Amino acid sequence: MAPPKDGKKAGPPPAVKKILELFGSNREEDRVAGYLTMLKFGPKLLRYLPGKKVKHLRNWLEVYGYWNQAGATNVLSMFSLIVNEYAGLAGADSKLKTDEVTEMPNQGCVHPNARGMVFKDPASYLEWYEREGPLRSTGAPRVALLLYRKHVITNMSYIPALISEMEDGGLVPVPIFINGVEAHTVVRDLLTTAREQDKTTLKKGAVQVDAIVSTIGFPLVGGPAGSVEAGRQQEIGAEILSSKNVPYVVAAPLLIQDIESWEATGMTGLQSIVLYALPELDGAIDTVPIGGLVGDDIFLVKERVKRLVGRLRGWIDLATKPRDEVNLAVMLYGFPPGVGATGTAALLNVPKSLEGLLKRLKGDGYDVGDLPGNVDGEGILTALRALEDARAGAAHLVGAAEEAAAAVGAEVVREEVSPSELSRWLSFPEHWGPTEWGPLPYLPDSKILLDRLEQQWGQLGSPGQLGATPDGKYACLGLRFGKVTVGVQPMLGIEGDPMRLLFERDLTPAPYYCAYYKALEFSWDINAVIHFGTHGTVEWLPGSPVGNTGLSWPDVLLGNLPNVYVYTANNPSESVVAKRRGYGTIVSHNVPPYGRSGLYKELLSLRDLLNEYREDRAEGAALREPIEELVKATGLYSECPLEREGEVLGFDAWVQELVSYLDVVENRLFSEGLHVFGQVPTDAQVEAYLQAYGGEAAEAAEISHLLRRSDEELDGVARALRGEYVLPAPGGDLLRDGPGVLPTGRNIHALDPYRMPSETAEVRGAAAASKILDAHRRQGSGFPETCSVALWGLDAIKTGGDSVGIVLALVGARTIRDSTGRVARFELISLDELGRPRCDVVANVSALFRDQFKNVLELLDDLMLRASRADEPVEMNFVKKHTEKLEREGVDRASSRMFSNPSGDYGSMVNERVGSGNWDEGGELGDTWVSRNAFSYGKGGEAGNARPEVLKALLETTDRVVQGVDSVEYGLTDIQEYYANTGALMRAAEDARRRRG
Repeated sequence: MAPPKDGKKAGPPPAVKKILELFGSNREEDRVAGYLTMLKFGPKLLRYLPGKKVKHLRNWLEVYGYWNQAGATNVLSMFSLIVNEYAGLAGADSKLKTDEVTEMPNQGCVHPNARGMVFKDPASYLEWYEREGPLRSTGAPRVALLLYRKHVITNMSYIPALISEMEDGGLVPVPIFINGVEAHTVVRDLLTTAREQDKTTLKKGAVQVDAIVSTIGFPLVGGPAGSVEAGRQQEIGAEILSSKNVPYVVAAPLLIQDIESWEATGMTGLQSIVLYALPELDGAIDTVPIGGLVGDDIFLVKERVKRLVGRLRGWIDLATKPRDEVNLAVMLYGFPPGVGATGTAALLNVPKSLEGLLKRLKGDGYDVGDLPGNVDGEGILTALRALEDARAGAAHLVGAAEEAAAAVGAEVVREEVSPSELSRWLSFPEHWGPTEWGPLPYLPDSKILLDRLEQQWGQLGSPGQLGATPDGKYACLGLRFGKVTVGVQPMLGIEGDPMRLLFERDLTPAPYYCAYYKALEFSWDINAVIHFGTHGTVEWLPGSPVGNTGLSWPDVLLGNLPNVYVYTANNPSESVVAKRRGYGTIVSHNVPPYGRSGLYKELLSLRDLLNEYREDRAEGAALREPIEELVKATGLYSECPLEREGEVLGFDAWVQELVSYLDVVENRLFSEGLHVFGQVPTDAQVEAYLQAYGGEAAEAAEISHLLRRSDEELDGVARALRGEYVLPAPGGDLLRDGPGVLPTGRNIHALDPYRMPSETAEVRGAAAASKILDAHRRQGSGFPETCSVALWGLDAIKTGGDSVGIVLALVGARTIRDSTGRVARFELISLDELGRPRCDVVANVSALFRDQFKNVLELLDDLMLRASRADEPVEMNFVKKHTEKLEREGVDRASSRMFSNPSGDYGSMVNERVGSGNWDEGGELGDTWVSRNAFSYGKGGEAGNARPEVLKALLETTDRVVQGVDSVEYGLTDIQEYYANTGALMRAAEDARRRRG
């Protein structure tokens, strides 16, 4: 058949197109779900249409139909059909026998007690359940349970076990099996809730539920197919889930990872994307891995299911319990201790924000006791500090704390936890065995947590133990306003070193820390905890990096407590840790308005001198010496030297450069003040945001409107405390990411890891790389052989992956994307197009980036391997040059370039050495950095393998160290990680080059 004149593919005949259209709806998101229906009925209709193309399509649909229905008979018929149609058999006698497809519905409901029955819809299922179900007539909460159809029809044993375990926990499961791509249609059309307002989309057979659990993961819309463009996909999913307005939880077995590796090193990259990153775009909370692979079988870890059930019950209780009976805890922070830090959080005015929160709780009907109308946030913090002083129990200090509490309308609550109580809270049932724990390499003892605790801290209640009273108990203190308790998060470890636990996987929090969190749940009967600001420490405790196990300390201490976490909107990277490891339902808050730094006295004097010189250069000759002296006195000479590379810049040109530099300094943005949670900005503050942002008038009007919705921050907390669905939104920076990060009060998430870098980030990264290369060449050094580039989680999320774009540009590569915009691979640009040598890159990967973007590391690792094997001269390919040199020396995996901390560990430990004074000269800090960051990551199981010989060799050729600073809220002196990582790396590279000579 001749091709059309326009050169385009002809596509299916019109009659076939019409048949395909019959199975779809008018909704874009239902396209793939309709396709499944077409797969079932299409072959029967297509047999009446003539033509070879139609025949092949019909055969393909029949083959897929056999495969999708599964079972031995169906699979045998599938192969028989393929042989009959395409093996060239002649004659009817040689045809193999094919049976009609033995069908199982595309969706339906099942229960292990229903003896093989398949219910056509949830209503039919519940009709049966009310007659014969284990929890019939109990009024127990109902939870929709979305299951993989393939696992149901192949009789996977974990499914009946999961259903039974939920019933044992007092929940009525509504198990609905689906193919996976149509999850949103089931939630939209067959599930409703007491809160749903518009029920016009519901179909016959719909039922009411109290929560929705997906064992599938992926996005709600499109599932594994991801057939809808990303932003639209999330918008539709959020719209559906918002209409149901109940908790949406993902709890699934690991289908591409075994249980042993999960327990040993945490969840792998692709598996974490399926269960965490993609569902979080829909607003999923409290993800709990409930099992994994053992060989080819899926094994359910019942201990994890018990955690899932407990957390579900916690959220459902919030929705059903009268508000004046709900016990709440508000957790403030006091790090570092002893320096007046109690009640502080990044970019947040905690005292004023606390006042607004307590007033809102009172207005919403929660019991806040005799809360005065003029709540005094500063007075509350004063009382909390007095409580800390009174922990030991001295009578006069206790009296002072009680007086301070009474002054703000609170009473002191003191719970002394005995060692026996804490031991009981941290012990597992003695009868637990492989059924509960799963096939781990070892069987945890019932007191495994207690043993670990005492191994580090000594016997519980020992004299002098942190937080212990003289009689060996742990005094847990707080201020109680009715049924709302305000406390300070306890110290993590030994005095003077509270952060060490964040980086030592084998350590444990102090017994006092454990006692406080468990007292919230078991002594004070707290129904939900609010972690108030960025950020606390419980989510950073030792345990599985991603995918909590029963031995992960965040999971142990938070238990079944719903965790509402107030977090700054511009920090999605660390909020993801709070979400995944700390079960945080994030409620974002805005950053403070922006100001401009201006110029201080000496710089103002310098600017005046420069302007005077430019106005009359003939008369200004006498000003040359004062200008040069003042430039050196202010420290600007290192940034704008008059003499460089042995050449003296013309004085007029130097003056112009100084003027431009001062303009940059004067207009540099910074955060002005602190944000008050839930407070709408004033007109002046809105104007400050807009001046910093710039943009067109229409966009400015939109941003102004969104900024004035900051009161929705309190609404977000209120929704979460009622067990409702909190709308998701991307975290980020208004100035960089635009109005899409507003309004705040949302359950923020990171970007889709499959789309890093974004197209814009790739362009920005290329521009930055060009400037880096130009700067190096201006020094007369040619092109740098090796650059070290920091890949940090926070920066990458906020920018969409600028740092990844820098790596690609330096190496000489570009992204290749699929039809939905996801990055499929990184492609090398030809040397002819590149026009310069390929620079080698060693990536300084933060632990957050390592854990959240393993797919990106695998793509970059693959790129570096291909670059090292490219058929190019080594003088034009420094990746190849360095790799081949290492291979000649017998070094394994010499193309490794993605380096980070050991798997499961966080931090370079440079901060700790500096803080303790345990160093004499800078080289020791560089050596510490190398020892902590010599672990390689990438594809093919490269997950933290120690390769110090590769890293050290690359440092010897490192000419440039690149650290992106993306934020106006934080500068180089605000975050200690800049010196602890980038500074220490620079020192390590300098020392390595010096040793090489």
